[in-house]
Amino acid sequence: MQVLARDNEPIDDLLARFKRGMIRSGILKDLKKHRFFVGPGEERRMKAKAAERKRKQRQRKADSWRLRRRYTPRTK
Repeated sequence: MQVLARDNEPIDDLLARFKRGMIRSGILKDLKKHRFFVGPGEERRMKAKAAERKRKQRQRKADSWRLRRRYTPRTK
């Protein structure tokens, strides 16, 4: 990642541009992800745990929608 200084640009602004560029490019996220070795089994467990969290979050959102709308399922 390279940031060129503009004319009369303060160092704080230059560092802020550098930091934004690093975040946008995803370099920091990748660095944190590869900080420690994670074996294949641990990676599967983490992935399953994340999927379960997302599923529960979607379920809570759907439940709150039903409560707000006083949703009742159709019956025939």
